[in-house]
Amino acid sequence: MTYEFLQAYWWVLVSLLGGLLVFLMFVQGANLHLGNRTLDDAQKRLILNSTGRKWELTFTTLVTFGGAFFASFPLFYSTSFGGAYWVWVLLLITFVFQAVSYEFCHKKENLLGVKGFRIALMVNGFLAPFLVGTAVGTFFTGSDFTVNKVAIANAASPVISTWGNCWHGLEALGQFHAVLLGVVLMFLTAILGDLYIINNVDDDNIHAQMRRSIKRLMRPFLVFLLAWVAMLLIRSGFAVSDSGEVSLEKFKYLHNLLQMPVVLVMLLAGVVLVLWGIFKGGFSQSRKGIWFAGPGTVLVVMAVFFLAGFNHTAYYPSCTDLQSSLTIANSSSSRFTLQVMFWVSLLIPFVVAYIAYAWRQMDRNKISSGEIEKTNDKY
Repeated sequence: MTYEFLQAYWWVLVSLLGGLLVFLMFVQGANLHLGNRTLDDAQKRLILNSTGRKWELTFTTLVTFGGAFFASFPLFYSTSFGGAYWVWVLLLITFVFQAVSYEFCHKKENLLGVKGFRIALMVNGFLAPFLVGTAVGTFFTGSDFTVNKVAIANAASPVISTWGNCWHGLEALGQFHAVLLGVVLMFLTAILGDLYIINNVDDDNIHAQMRRSIKRLMRPFLVFLLAWVAMLLIRSGFAVSDSGEVSLEKFKYLHNLLQMPVVLVMLLAGVVLVLWGIFKGGFSQSRKGIWFAGPGTVLVVMAVFFLAGFNHTAYYPSCTDLQSSLTIANSSSSRFTLQVMFWVSLLIPFVVAYIAYAWRQMDRNKISSGEIEKTNDKY
């Protein structure tokens, strides 16, 4: 195994984890309906218990995604998590409130009351995907940082990465293209949440509400998605020469798409699957739309990561100093570390098989009002 193969392997694995994370954010999307006035309290309780069985999978995937990035590309981790920390702090805060809300929402005499904890879940529902999408959007717009690897030898101040402003990641909110991806992700997870509830909850009235929601969300989702893709294909990108020098290249991401036909096929297949899932869930009586839109989401997210990192491209560009931009080659762990982790990663299929088994056991019976009344293990 060459060093280049290991670096590419771990970028693929990180991309896969990113795709799975976005798919599992159907939990966040579904929780937005806790404020839906057309649903009564019992129906909202059904939705809460449906997502309550899966939220830990989403949080675990988020932690695994961050851990994989830290282990395989530590320079990105130290630069982004250490510099643009407000984005990640806000994200973690929303997930902490999510966990507390599930635990105490319907406990007697809780501090915030049922409504307060539902609001916390709804805030997590739109803020978490928005922040993740905007952070990934900076892979294409760039960020304000500099990297000086020689500084690690300075005992007085061994700081490699330095952020260039006091906003520490919040300046991404001023980058329209990055924010646009956050909005796309917010709409996508809301649609995935609707599809999941249709599949998982046994209530015809809720199904009707979810289908109406899908029809309302579909149009803005497609408009924002097409706008983001169009801007991506016409913008300049951060190309990396054989010597490692970074420069701006017009239509770089369009070139990446054309020069990597496998990625083009992945992107198109993913979009088709998402659209088919939306059709199945919103315009038919099928309850299986999530099983088309979910894999489609994973393919699209992986294609986006591949466009950002492969084909001699800087995946975390610096607007301050082009030569500080991070690439797969200059930001990865050592060959030894990547090789050891490669053998450990071979256990992943067994973990996935266990998750699939646990998922099947949890969903063996669809959630209904009758089941909620019978069990004491509920949210």
